[in-house]
Amino acid sequence: MALEVRPSFGAGDSSFRAAGGAVGLERLVDDFYRIMGEAPEARVIRAMHPDDLTESRDKLARFLCGWLGGPRRYAEKYGSISIPGVHAHLAIDEPERDAWLVCMERAIALQGYEPSFGEYLLAQLGIPAQRIFLTCQEPS
Repeated sequence: MALEVRPSFGAGDSSFRAAGGAVGLERLVDDFYRIMGEAPEARVIRAMHPDDLTESRDKLARFLCGWLGGPRRYAEKYGSISIPGVHAHLAIDEPERDAWLVCMERAIALQGYEPSFGEYLLAQLGIPAQRIFLTCQEPS
């Protein structure tokens, strides 16, 4: 009897695959931005985005692909990125960081991910969210 050994999340492309690949990440991003538009606590962060979210959706989905160990789709289309640097011009304080994470938590919950992956993904997304928050606190 052979035991199936599953790679832990964060190893190779295991997180990308657990998220459903590029299609799964596009669904996550669509739900995330829909929730952001509906959630009263996300009003401020929604206003930081353009009215037309087409490019924002594309950028986030592409970024997540590479960040989770899949194809580096963001770099292929947009080049390299510094997540904190791209957001440094925005007024992101604790409420904005937390609203972003709440929207992502709700979107993750809709995906039907294995619970351990959903928890892992939200915890991992908290790292760049915190880095963005800290970068925005630095004096200009």
